[in-house]
Amino acid sequence: MSEALLATEVAGTDSTVPAASGARQFWRRLRTQRAALVAAGVVALLVLVALAAPLLTALEGQDPTTYHPSLVDSARGGVPIGSLGGASADHWFGVEPQTGRDLFARLVYGARVSLGVALAATVVQVALGITVGVAAALGRRWVDQLLSRFTDVMVAMPLMIMALALLAIVPASFPRPVLVALVIGLIGWGNIARIVRARTLTLRELDHVAAARLSGWGTWSIARRELLPGIAAPVITYAALLVPTNITVEAALSFLGVGVKPPTPSWGQMLTAADVWYQAAPQYLLLPAGALFVTVLALTVLGDGVRTALDPRAASRLRVGTGRRRESKADAGGTA
Repeated sequence: MSEALLATEVAGTDSTVPAASGARQFWRRLRTQRAALVAAGVVALLVLVALAAPLLTALEGQDPTTYHPSLVDSARGGVPIGSLGGASADHWFGVEPQTGRDLFARLVYGARVSLGVALAATVVQVALGITVGVAAALGRRWVDQLLSRFTDVMVAMPLMIMALALLAIVPASFPRPVLVALVIGLIGWGNIARIVRARTLTLRELDHVAAARLSGWGTWSIARRELLPGIAAPVITYAALLVPTNITVEAALSFLGVGVKPPTPSWGQMLTAADVWYQAAPQYLLLPAGALFVTVLALTVLGDGVRTALDPRAASRLRVGTGRRRESKADAGGTA
């Protein structure tokens, strides 16, 4: 699904229900979607693994940066010694070719980087998108025109090319995970701004907003108290679907060599070095690739479930673990 199509669909999300009632309905609808619940459990487990990375590696007795040259066969180009890539009681998933670094430690620490960068980038995108979108909708005509044209430029700008250019010129001394998150966030906020602007233009014509304006409330007081609750649903929906995209972008940048730099592990960086070892040490390629696949799939399914729960008129695109009858019963239970 393209970002433009996704932005158009999310902009139509119904968010006119009261906050308390809407939250109860949302949870009822989400509980009817088994695939989304399973995906939420997988995402929670991944986040827990990322947060507990130091504890898990201490339990194994390894760390992600220590070299173990005695565990690789230098005569064969650095292939791990032993079966399953050198897997043992001391190295649960085996070791990295050439360096002998522990794969389990690098995988769980890589989850920290990949998930952290994606979530931080999403926060930056949402913050910028809401600010620009609300300012364009509530500002004067020339402000709206200026911000809208600037947003159009950002949407049309190729994310990967701009990220490659910016990451290539920034000094290496700058913390790379922070830099990657900032670059992705500063370039990819345009569609959220469009969603927020369109929704704000609709909400500002409602009676309660007009009453607040007549009562003498300032522009930003109206935006904070009357408009932000109304744009929360489409923004949350789009942000939930944006996280897996950001994970993929971070992995691609690291794979291309301009993302996270060694020795800091990330899944994309592990894939960069694994492409020549898929025959001699297949687990070195399969482990980070599998982690990326599971993470992106779980976040995508969860994002689709959030979108469907927030807007019951929109059918799930995945049609896995969803049921119209269960959703109808959930809605009936909420209105009874």
